[in-house]
Amino acid sequence: MSEVIERSELILAGPARALGGLLGVPLPDFDGGEALPLLWHWLYTLDRPAQADLGPNGSPVRDALPPPPGPGRRRMWAGGRVRSLGGLRCGEPATRRTQVLSTEKKEGRSGRLTFVTVGHEIVQGGRVIVEERQDSVYRDVHDVTAPEVEAEPTSSVEERSGPDDWSIDITPSLLFRFSALTYNAYRIHWDRGYARDVEGYPGLVTHGPLQALAIAEAARARGLVPADGVTFDYRIVAPLFDHQGLVAGVTADGDGVRGAVRDIAGRQTACATITPAG
Repeated sequence: MSEVIERSELILAGPARALGGLLGVPLPDFDGGEALPLLWHWLYTLDRPAQADLGPNGSPVRDALPPPPGPGRRRMWAGGRVRSLGGLRCGEPATRRTQVLSTEKKEGRSGRLTFVTVGHEIVQGGRVIVEERQDSVYRDVHDVTAPEVEAEPTSSVEERSGPDDWSIDITPSLLFRFSALTYNAYRIHWDRGYARDVEGYPGLVTHGPLQALAIAEAARARGLVPADGVTFDYRIVAPLFDHQGLVAGVTADGDGVRGAVRDIAGRQTACATITPAG
């Protein structure tokens, strides 16, 4: 494991209010001391690299954790686990401790693969509030031919979702604003020309964390997130592009919850389980 990097900041309501407005979801009672919802800690204690430390794709190339395994590698957020033990509260400082837990190199059909797992621990008020593991995979970027963009679906997101689903109209402005909220400058999320011509995607890529948040918010809307601590396990199983919409659905499963994200055509792109922290 690598050295531990600490970042501290005062948790303010501004980023949370911005996310609530972006997604059109209810806000916590800040004045009443209510904690932030599940996964909203992703707006805080962020890495904020200098512009000079960003590479051509918008991702950090120096003084980054995890450090990129080499130039010109494509990073993909693969999933992770979040153990939330109470939620962050606004008006109090918090400290995030981060370290690389493991790095593994493999050869895949498309070339070199580097799997990196990063661990985070967020402390507030003298106790651990969040324990997290984030899994990423780095791939080589090969010469690409710009793909044809799939035709827009003839039906809307709302028309293809069920009564208990939560649908989000994924637009370039939404992806840009979510990138800004999470301080993510990776160009595949906001630069269509780069995403198409350099990395070979048929559209702007919907963030993995945004898909995970959609599942968590779908569960919160149905009152399925326990208030006394949860473990959220999730995987990104396929890329999701802006012209494909986003539909999140959850179902109760014993003491836990199962959730998934799919596109308008029904293709699953993310899955998750929510269980009591225990």
